[in-house]
Amino acid sequence: MDDRAELIRQLKKIDLATGILVEGLQSGPHHSVFKGQGIEFSEIREYVPGDDVRSIDWKVTARYSRPFIKEFTEERDQTFYFVVDISGSSGFGSDTTKQRKILEVTASLAFAAIKNNDRIGLVLFSDRVEKFIPAKRGRKHLANLFNVMIDHKAASQKTDLAAAARFLAGALSRRCSIVILSDFASPDFFLPLRILRRRHEVLAIRIADPRELDLPDVGLIELEDPETGEQVLSRYFGPGIPRALQRARHGRQTGACTRTLQKNRIPEAALLTDEPYDIPLKRFFGGVAKRRAGYVRVL
Repeated sequence: MDDRAELIRQLKKIDLATGILVEGLQSGPHHSVFKGQGIEFSEIREYVPGDDVRSIDWKVTARYSRPFIKEFTEERDQTFYFVVDISGSSGFGSDTTKQRKILEVTASLAFAAIKNNDRIGLVLFSDRVEKFIPAKRGRKHLANLFNVMIDHKAASQKTDLAAAARFLAGALSRRCSIVILSDFASPDFFLPLRILRRRHEVLAIRIADPRELDLPDVGLIELEDPETGEQVLSRYFGPGIPRALQRARHGRQTGACTRTLQKNRIPEAALLTDEPYDIPLKRFFGGVAKRRAGYVRVL
């Protein structure tokens, strides 16, 4: 991470600005878009006129030859796990690294969750889970999470999001909201994410740097893979051509990632390191809240 004192000052500024973000994420009587998503089974009781027929439990109804319905109660708090990519590729950035932007976005969402007395946990991953902090409430716990994010030194520069997904599928028993913050430059991870999503809500926040979209035309250039250390010497033969090729290549990669996430019903927010993230996040979680409301209605 960057200079620790400067990062802590930045986090305090984020804390002050979070109130505005929370207000923008309000949904119904809850003080955050995070609320209202979780539901728990309460009981099965006999149907009475006026009950929603969509709540009928057909198996129990068939067994007793009279209608019964399932009742659910809405959880008044939530559990969030922020799954943070600390691999070598997250250290790339022009003015601001992807790692720094991930920290800022995580801090903003964590402050919003804590203000609603929600539980938050943390997972730091490279090609393995390097740190797992179980979810708790409170600002003291939040401060501990930030200290870990700032001070932790990655043991590996490689990425394997699938390993993190498999770990969480085995470690978490209660339904949680899992927010993955990464550039998603990882080997095939969609099957483990699909399995994880069967029990938990999974949200993807993809961080990219504008330099990945538009490399400068500088002629001969040495490129290094931050995860493997492999170096190659590349030459650009004309203005505009390498940029077009780079955009096309990056577009194919990110487009494939987005399509697969959509196919698996995993909402995605795409953020750039050189742009503000508050408005995109408001829009993103506003859409998530609408989908959650629809989910509750059809039960």
